[in-house]
Amino acid sequence: MTTADPINPAHYKAHPSGIECIEVTRHFNFNLGNAIKYIWRAGHKVDTVQDLKKAIWYLEDEIKRSRSGAYRQYRPRSAGNPRN
Repeated sequence: MTTADPINPAHYKAHPSGIECIEVTRHFNFNLGNAIKYIWRAGHKVDTVQDLKKAIWYLEDEIKRSRSGAYRQYRPRSAGNPRN
């Protein structure tokens, strides 16, 4: 019998490319990373619509942050980026 991994469940590793969700989301801020996460897993869990609504919530929050001036432009992590 195999047990499910509660920390890294299969729906985060199910992309046909073989890329894990965290390999992508760790390069974005909190809101954008969470939106990607919920889009990524949509259709792999019980309630697809709920996952998509959660993604929209994080995107709308990011839009509010952008309009308020709190938005920081996405910068990929690299050797010269202190966020590494």
